[in-house]
Amino acid sequence: MIKYFMTDNQVIHEEERLQGGVWVQMISPSQQECESLAETLNVDIDDIKAALDEEESSRIELQDGYTLILVDIPTTEIRHDKQSYTTIPLGIILTQDIIVTVCTEDTPVLKNFVQNRVKEFSTKKRLRFVYQILYRTAAIYQMNLRIIDKRRTEIEERIGEHTEDVDLIDLHELESTLVYFATSLRANGVVLDRLTRYKRLEQYPEDKELLGDVIVENQQAIEMTSIYRDIINGTRELMSSVIDNRLNNVMKYLTSITIVMAIPTVISGIYGMNVDERWMPFADTPHGFLIICVLTLLICIITMFVLRKKKML
Repeated sequence: MIKYFMTDNQVIHEEERLQGGVWVQMISPSQQECESLAETLNVDIDDIKAALDEEESSRIELQDGYTLILVDIPTTEIRHDKQSYTTIPLGIILTQDIIVTVCTEDTPVLKNFVQNRVKEFSTKKRLRFVYQILYRTAAIYQMNLRIIDKRRTEIEERIGEHTEDVDLIDLHELESTLVYFATSLRANGVVLDRLTRYKRLEQYPEDKELLGDVIVENQQAIEMTSIYRDIINGTRELMSSVIDNRLNNVMKYLTSITIVMAIPTVISGIYGMNVDERWMPFADTPHGFLIICVLTLLICIITMFVLRKKKML
């Protein structure tokens, strides 16, 4: 799908055709659409389709007549029947008077521009537009990181009686997401570093200031990712310790029960041996069976009391 947008007096509207100062938004374009735009703008079709490959890494390439910028942006996906976060490439192509964005999804990063929610946004100020996209990307990374930390907090609050194996799986999913985020943010940082030395297009002082803000926001997102990964590691270790401790308590309780139940088993086994009754205590004593049962019960009670004192029960 291809759409053309242009701003007039900071108000965006959709255009019917390609012209100077237009923003071309390509969302999961077909082969025919890629070929048509590549021929019209004299752009290598592989550069247009680069963002459609999920394995493409962030980079910036200077070509004859245009510049390709690839960055990773956050998005959501369904993983194990749950909504999870991941990253996908976003391609930005800068020509002489046109900016093209290519992505496999209608990402929230660009929706704010289409819905005219970004201040001082103009499709004609292409480099500033790029910096605004990157700034919005860093902001969404930070927002998603806060949501991830909130989910971790919810899991942490259940540690104890309500801890389940699924909580460990959820923590692993969150940790995997942070790994994706950290890798993508570092790669985006390399692109931002190259943009500070970008001389092909004229940069105004406010553009350089905006780029500085983008670098700060991206670095802050990297630090947040590192901090949250450490916290999740600690939470996972705590949860594993709680589960192990719970298992130890169960084993200790079962061992104590086994010890108590072994006492009547041993006594009944002794009295069940085929020996002369003259040698068996209480064999000829009136109510001997009752006496043996009472003594067995007393020994069991004493054993339970000792185990309880030693916190085995």
